[in-house]
Amino acid sequence: MPDLHTDVAIVGAGPAGLMLAHLLHAAGIDSVVIDNRSRDDIAATHRAGILEAASVRMLETPGIDSRVHSAGHRHDGIDVRVDGISHPLDFPSLVGESVWLYPQNEAFVDLAAARARTGSPTFYSVTDTRLADIDSTSPSVRAVTEDGEQLSISARYVVGADGSRSPSRASIPEASRQRFFHEYPFAWFGILCQAPPSHEVLIYSRSDRGFALISQRSADVQRMYFQADPGTDPDDWSDDRIWTELQARVAGPDGFELKTGPITDKVVLPFRSAVTEPMQHGSLFLAGDSAHTVPPTGAKGLNLAFADVAVLAPALVAALRDSDAEALARYSTTATKRVWKAQNFSYQMTRMLHTDPTADAFETKRSLGELTSLLDSEHGRRYLAECYTGWPHG
Repeated sequence: MPDLHTDVAIVGAGPAGLMLAHLLHAAGIDSVVIDNRSRDDIAATHRAGILEAASVRMLETPGIDSRVHSAGHRHDGIDVRVDGISHPLDFPSLVGESVWLYPQNEAFVDLAAARARTGSPTFYSVTDTRLADIDSTSPSVRAVTEDGEQLSISARYVVGADGSRSPSRASIPEASRQRFFHEYPFAWFGILCQAPPSHEVLIYSRSDRGFALISQRSADVQRMYFQADPGTDPDDWSDDRIWTELQARVAGPDGFELKTGPITDKVVLPFRSAVTEPMQHGSLFLAGDSAHTVPPTGAKGLNLAFADVAVLAPALVAALRDSDAEALARYSTTATKRVWKAQNFSYQMTRMLHTDPTADAFETKRSLGELTSLLDSEHGRRYLAECYTGWPHG
């Protein structure tokens, strides 16, 4: 296979990498995209499903032909239950925005199809990915294709959108990056089940038994979570035991009952937050999980990745098309402002809604006081709605 030359080499063909590639293509900037996963594997990976309005607007970009409005579902709020008492948040009335339930794998399917229509080079199932010369103006990416051929990509810039275990991030010298990390003392026990939705919006529930999230996937498949010890073995939990625990965490005087059905998947997810700064080094730029991860409580993962791309894409276009690299030099400074706002909101929601096994009685009561202070105040509800629906891009 001959060496490839392009403007931007993108490592990672998830939604962030493919969204970046699409925006660059629309501006006349060439890119080559690679990923160590197969296209089918990415399409079958079920992850975060809540999109901020700004993320939806990015999927509305001409040429993507996203199904977000036909297959997704607009949610005009969430329901925060505290000891069985519901506190609905109506987003349109509070901040004039909504969010959309549209799983990440469906966004990938849209973007992968859009990429294929352009005919631009995309390589799935590559191995042995290596970045070279990122300190220079002629960086390169090398890998082995699915067919076992050596692939060499020369570019002006490289973007690492290759997930939390990012080889791109690892290529930055340790002396040139700082990693901020926090691990929470609990995990989420997650299930997929065959059942109708239990409520028209997502339910975030705090009780003495711990946190529960009643989420959704489709009209007949639902995703639900409850707080658990990180060492929990899913195989120790029968379906009946899971449903009993979930119901106990949302039960209240209104008689609310979950819609139940066969459980098709069980998983325990650790809770971590991480941020790498700066999000750039030489000719390499990080975007999405390669630069930062958040706990899912605030629904910020994919939205943060899209927000990174919303800053990075026009900066790359300006640098490559107009020889103006000023915005590109400020990329990390601009992007991390939003990253830390999202980290704060995710941390705040996590701490307010979960029972911390390491906290004393004072902290448990204090965090409940923080939550009720926000829910009992119109300004507090507006703050929660603003953070959940997201801030302007850029």
